[in-house]
Amino acid sequence: MTDTLPGVLVLCTGNSARSILGEAILAKLGEGRLRAYSAGSKPKGVPHPGALRLLGRRGIDTTPFRSKSWNEFTAAGAPRIDIAITVCGNAAQEACPVFIGAPVKGHWGLPDPADVEGGDEAVDAAFEATWQALVLRVRALLAAPFERMPPAALQDLLSEIGRMDGAA
Repeated sequence: MTDTLPGVLVLCTGNSARSILGEAILAKLGEGRLRAYSAGSKPKGVPHPGALRLLGRRGIDTTPFRSKSWNEFTAAGAPRIDIAITVCGNAAQEACPVFIGAPVKGHWGLPDPADVEGGDEAVDAAFEATWQALVLRVRALLAAPFERMPPAALQDLLSEIGRMDGAA
């Protein structure tokens, strides 16, 4: 049954911070309406410690999260991807591979919390701000009947969401 739900892939270059948070928020808030994934064009190999701390504070099990290549979603047997959302400027400018499902693409660019320098307190504050910005965007997506929207209307919705406050 879950394979009939729309697949949403959140993309960023490193798949260690924003895209991991996006996957977690989509999975939590969109449970029963979508399947959430994340990936990167040049994955860092592990999620950023700030992302893992935030997920832990939110009571979200961090063990399923890993930094992975977007190529995992192009092979035979890969989950169908209906929506691909980039959350960083670098990934938005890259040529995306051909995903199973020919997804509608959107860009929700946000500043990278992994770029924040300083101690854990400063890093955690940056990750919290990113979490809040992504929550607003995911809620806007979930407020619409995105599952039944024609591709052009869904594209417009994703673009409108991408222009919300805090966009990079």
